Amino acid sequence: MAIRLEKGQRINLEKSNGSKLTNFCVGCNWGAITKKTFFGLSSKIVDVDLDLSCLLFDAEGNPIDHIYSPLYRFGDNNIGLPNGKTDSVDGALHHTGDDLTGDQDGDDGLDNEIITVDLSRVHSKVNQIVFFLNIYNNEDFQGDFSEIPYASIRMYEGTPTKVKEVFASYDVATKTNCVGMRGLIMGKLYRHNGDWKFAAIGDAYPDKSIINTIARVMKDYSK
Repeated sequence: MAIRLEKGQRINLEKSNGSKLTNFCVGCNWGAITKKTFFGLSSKIVDVDLDLSCLLFDAEGNPIDHIYSPLYRFGDNNIGLPNGKTDSVDGALHHTGDDLTGDQDGDDGLDNEIITVDLSRVHSKVNQIVFFLNIYNNEDFQGDFSEIPYASIRMYEGTPTKVKEVFASYDVATKTNCVGMRGLIMGKLYRHNGDWKFAAIGDAYPDKSIINTIARVMKDYSK
């Protein structure tokens, strides 16, 4: 049975048979929003763009790698952050790409954005991997997590196109602390006594930009 993560919870990466969970996916699922128009007589689909990202840190809390959408071209604007990319330098983590809309025809059972993880390939210098989620600030949707249909994050065995077994999940849309919020520090993988463990953080913020969330992660969640 999948673990329903709660804020502050720490778990061992062990499957029900006792073996270690080393290859898995961290995925985010959500739907587009249907809004009534013309006095409620018609409706329109409003695209929702969530961005699943992660930062990798060494034992001293120094950032040494990152994964976020390549559409973020921070390096081109000289604001002190590198451009987005889909793969970690060591090849252990891979992002499937930026979904700009969410599910248009209801939940299809698959996640819209996924980061695949192979812990056996993570570089020895990496001590923590912090995962976070943001709502991209566009003209059509200025709302928060609570307004997004079935917004959730989960860790599971399988591939981006096939879920084998869900290990843990976090229902973003139903969390009261996510009301009014647009940025979420989901949790982190960390090394402890030679093993990888996971801590569910679940801290939400009214961040209007992923830049704000990246700064929070580097300042408050890197150790």
